Amino acid sequence: MPKIVDASREVANQTPLERAILEAIEQARTTCDIQGNTSAGCAVAWDIVEELQAEKSHRQATEKFKTSLEYYCDENPNAPECLIYDV
Repeated sequence: MPKIVDASREVANQTPLERAILEAIEQARTTCDIQGNTSAGCAVAWDIVEELQAEKSHRQATEKFKTSLEYYCDENPNAPECLIYDV
């Protein structure tokens, strides 16, 4: 049986960059439909989509993931293993 997805929930979980990508794709399709697939405007519109997707990929690649100790220290900043002393 196919999985039913709530579209309103999918949109609510998107980051501003993801929404910008979807809007740029829609704009690129519209531009290409109006001006033609070989027009300069169509190429520019798809270049914008490509740049936004590259930015999303770059952000994901440089995203720092927390260790379990960092999560623990966020919740328990006064725990002995989380204290930082100046020497």
